[in-house]
Amino acid sequence: MKQMESDVIVVAAGLSGLAASIAAAENGAQVLVFEKSSTTGGAANMGMGPLGIGSRIQREQMISLTPGEAFRKHMYFTHYRVDARMVRDYYFKSGDTIDWLMEMGVEFVGVQRAFSAPEDTRAYSDGEFTWHVCRPEGGGVPGPRAATAMTKKMTEHALELGVEFLYETPVFKILMEDGTAVGVLARAKDGEEIEARAKSVIIATGGFGDNPQMIKEETGYEFGRTIFNFAIPGMKGDGLKMAWEAGAGKVPCSMELMYQLPDNMNHFILDGAFRQPCLWVNRNGDRFMPEDQIGNTTFTGNAITAQPGSIAFSIFDSRLLKKYKKKGPDIISHVHPHDLYDHFDEQWERDLADGYEPITQADTIEELAQKAGIDVDGLTAQIEEYNEMCAGGFDEIFEKDRRYMQPIEKAPFYCCRQNVGAYGSLGGVKINHKTQVLTQDAKVIPGLYCVGTDACNIFGDSYPFILSGNTMGFCLNSGRIAGEHAAAQLDDFTY
Repeated sequence: MKQMESDVIVVAAGLSGLAASIAAAENGAQVLVFEKSSTTGGAANMGMGPLGIGSRIQREQMISLTPGEAFRKHMYFTHYRVDARMVRDYYFKSGDTIDWLMEMGVEFVGVQRAFSAPEDTRAYSDGEFTWHVCRPEGGGVPGPRAATAMTKKMTEHALELGVEFLYETPVFKILMEDGTAVGVLARAKDGEEIEARAKSVIIATGGFGDNPQMIKEETGYEFGRTIFNFAIPGMKGDGLKMAWEAGAGKVPCSMELMYQLPDNMNHFILDGAFRQPCLWVNRNGDRFMPEDQIGNTTFTGNAITAQPGSIAFSIFDSRLLKKYKKKGPDIISHVHPHDLYDHFDEQWERDLADGYEPITQADTIEELAQKAGIDVDGLTAQIEEYNEMCAGGFDEIFEKDRRYMQPIEKAPFYCCRQNVGAYGSLGGVKINHKTQVLTQDAKVIPGLYCVGTDACNIFGDSYPFILSGNTMGFCLNSGRIAGEHAAAQLDDFTY
């Protein structure tokens, strides 16, 4: 067995692990990072950018939101069912963290909300300008994977600071002595076991989005049936299991909900094309929410979860499709291409020919319902009621914005099944505001820290879209907090 030694060991090199390793190294620690894949960044490489409050960019754009205001908004949103001190410390650090990243060479195109709601619904669904969107490598319009430019700069900076990365070398056990974390056991690519000892161990493995069994056990969702979450390869829940085995307290896990199509990245045009305030129904044919609110993907994911079979259907007709092609979407996504309707026909015809199961086209409502698996009588009655309200210019059921009251009446009709989705798992390991791992009765486990989505227990039951960029923001800032505290403990440590 190979023996190694360091001041700080970081388990995984995703966004939170990178932040932890850089922060520890900047504060004088020797840092060793074990990563099971062949590269850094993890799930963050699919993202666009983190939250920050009080950054230089916000000040330059005259955005006046303060960390204190954000803290209060967050705590009101979660009804104080989360760790207030953790939320407070995270938000008060977040603006400086954006500046910290910029000093490494990370570039941001600006700061924005996740989406903009109609004025009359803004009080409960609109967001603050907190999302710092990364400038993609080589420039261009930001979109999914824009944050790869950030993780690349962070990796380069970590290497400059002397951080050592061991790739394709997963950790499988936290070493504990007398209730203190003293190192890890890992397995190299060639199969050789490594015993690495350190003064602090920081767990940053990114949750269990790639573990269907754990998803069902911890959240009740069934992968591929009731939820279609991103499954970043390797995110098996290793860090949570190791932490719990080491004595960490367990808190309820959740999924960071949204909604999406199965295998959505290969059907991305359609995934975006149907995210519009047209007609949304459940499998009984009934509307179930005001469709002008579907921009809040978390709330929509919640709503779909509550429907029969945890599915919904988005429906528009040929007249509405013609409008989208000519004038663009009613709701503009920051994630999907703005010109997606220019490519709609090509993707639609290809997916129909390939038998892509979630989509349906028909010349009558009855045929559409039969093909899609919607109750025929229910959908027929719902469309009749809906079209009458469209003619009257007012949604008597949900008071949807009258601008979006557009009838479903001209064939052909287009339908897309919507499923509950998720970016990944959230939480599970009990920590304090210093990111120190706690036992079930809230006692600190010396030498052990947990960060990122393994420990993100601050959202309550729903992701707070009012403060967008929050998951990546928590990953960055919890990692940075852990790295700083782990480095600060070096002088107190004796073998």
